[in-house]
Amino acid sequence: MLWTSVSKSKKILWAAGLICVAILINLILSKLVLFFEIPIYADCIGTIIAAMLGGTLPAVLVGFCSNAINGISNLTTLYYGIISILIGVAAALFQQNGFFRSALKACIAVLTFAVLGGILGSVLTYFLYGYDFGEGISAPFSLAIYNHFGFSKFFSQLSADFILDIIDKSIVVAIAIFAHRLLPLKLKHLYSHIFLFDPNLSEHPHQFGNYKIKRSLLRKVIVIVIIAEILLGALASVTGFVLYRQVSVGKFTDIAHGLTEAAAVAIDADRIDEYIAQGENAEGYLKTEANLYKIRNGFQQAMYLYVYKILEDGCHVVFDLDAEDGEEGSDPGSIIPFDPSFEPYLPQLLKGETIDPIISDDKYGWLLTVYKPLKNSEGKTVAYVAADISMGEVLIDQAKFFIKLLSMFFGLSIIIMSIVLEFVNRGIVNPVNRMASSAIHFAYNLEQSSVSSIQELDSLSITTEDEIEYLYKALTKTCKDSVDFIIRLEKAAERITLMQDEIIINFAEMVEARDNSTGNHIKKTAHYVEAIAKELQREGKFSDVLDDAYISKLKRSAPLHDIGKIAVSDLILNKPGKLTDEEFDIMKSHTTEGCNILTKIEENASDSMDDDYLKEAIEMAHYHHEKWDGTGYPTKIKGEAIPLSARIMAVADVFDALVAERIYKKPFSYEKAMSIITEGAGKHFDPVVVEAFCRISEELYKNRTVLNHKHSGEGNAA
Repeated sequence: MLWTSVSKSKKILWAAGLICVAILINLILSKLVLFFEIPIYADCIGTIIAAMLGGTLPAVLVGFCSNAINGISNLTTLYYGIISILIGVAAALFQQNGFFRSALKACIAVLTFAVLGGILGSVLTYFLYGYDFGEGISAPFSLAIYNHFGFSKFFSQLSADFILDIIDKSIVVAIAIFAHRLLPLKLKHLYSHIFLFDPNLSEHPHQFGNYKIKRSLLRKVIVIVIIAEILLGALASVTGFVLYRQVSVGKFTDIAHGLTEAAAVAIDADRIDEYIAQGENAEGYLKTEANLYKIRNGFQQAMYLYVYKILEDGCHVVFDLDAEDGEEGSDPGSIIPFDPSFEPYLPQLLKGETIDPIISDDKYGWLLTVYKPLKNSEGKTVAYVAADISMGEVLIDQAKFFIKLLSMFFGLSIIIMSIVLEFVNRGIVNPVNRMASSAIHFAYNLEQSSVSSIQELDSLSITTEDEIEYLYKALTKTCKDSVDFIIRLEKAAERITLMQDEIIINFAEMVEARDNSTGNHIKKTAHYVEAIAKELQREGKFSDVLDDAYISKLKRSAPLHDIGKIAVSDLILNKPGKLTDEEFDIMKSHTTEGCNILTKIEENASDSMDDDYLKEAIEMAHYHHEKWDGTGYPTKIKGEAIPLSARIMAVADVFDALVAERIYKKPFSYEKAMSIITEGAGKHFDPVVVEAFCRISEELYKNRTVLNHKHSGEGNAA
């Protein structure tokens, strides 16, 4: 089954099926190892398999849902969902970077999972519950480490959890890799496309041909979402922490108020002065003290309970339940000096007024204190009942709440972020990447495969029903219009080239026609030049110059090699006998005249003609009578200083002149002509060109008759 043939509804069913099966794997295996009392967890095999098949989204859903289902019977399991989620995210990254295909890299994955499950899980447990080893899988091991190595309880439990988790995650990863390899390849492809997950991202991070992407769009989106989640998480956590702190302080304040209210009821306010003066000897003192103990013990959060009479000289002790014998405040009537932290409240306390709860940090510790005025029957404040609640308890509660908040918030945030990124990837990043890839392929391969590039764009079928779809339609239309325009331009250019070649040939034939002796010379030499150049190319000679494009230019340039004869008199061109020295000098001028004519054309028409093509034509016209040994004309250059085009033309030109009938001579035989050519190697001609020509000369000679019939009409060139 190919993923492209699966409908949208079936893809949803396949995705849900993967998630459900992976959750069942986690639950069943974890219950089995628990039932058989095997000292491992085996609670994230399904999470890792889901990550290997579909990436981050199914992995985090499987990890969280597994913990959520277990949390039905044990709510605290929910707080560990963040660990399962992080393992799923890590597994997806490891799969994309090929970690599960290498034993060494798989060990790195195991260590990472062990850090997340063992160390992070152990730290989370510490913040939530503290350490007393408990009854978990690692309890006996941690107790043994504690007894034998002298570690603290925290580090004993941390070490035990990490070591056991390495064993657990080694088994888990091995099972997950084995199970993944057993799955059919088509099923893996199906899930990778359902979740738009590339399991081999490191091998081809961005498919944009030779164009390298420095920062992918998806990574930018991920960074933005992560930053937003962190900022939102920080804001939510701080807000939640502040609100919880207020609630916690309020809760403990209410407890302290309740304690002081109950204590106030148990005390006879009219006898305060008697209690101070006589202490335990006063009637009812011990009974009242016993009642106060009972009341205080009924409030677990209470740390201290005492009754003081506030006077100018200090606090006069009435009852102090927590002062040991001999300590300050242990005897009724003793005076305790004011602590500096209470100075702002002294005016109100001395007046017997009600004051707000006080949070202080002094020699008695960090305390929340509530003072209740104790009024006698006349309504006068005669003492204060005070209750202290340790703020350490508040801090512990706040820390637990904060850890729970972070665990739940970031666990759910990663799930939400994975869902958002999946939709962003599906609706924005993936369509844009596909368009970008096709557009780059179109732009950089326009000449070679424009039709296939258009077909590739059409096959994208992007239907996001938003601006991206409109962009896709506009891009497709623009590319199609560009291809149509280029095709029209190519056809027009082809027609212009054909017309140009035809004009050149006709122009050259007009010049040739003035010489009655040469007969089809320009067409035959063009054919010879092409044949010699191809043979040199086949032999690998002059490979830095001789390519197909250069050979095509040589063939087109060849007809113009004698264009300068237009400036030579007909009397000289058609003279039946030998030319005089003066006449020969005029005849030789056709090389420079041809160069001048073509150079002027190049200067005046360089914007509309192929400069390289004219360059070869100029060189061929100017230098085709130069000789290898430097005895030629018009410049007497020699060797490789003579352009390659002219060296090839020299052989073709002389060979055709030798075997052709002229008004001043009979045609030479093939053998005689080749004898002259070979003797001229290294003197008249480039020996490398002659060597190549010798291999094809016989076939060229045999085909002369065919060429004569093919190019009907006799022209004149020399």
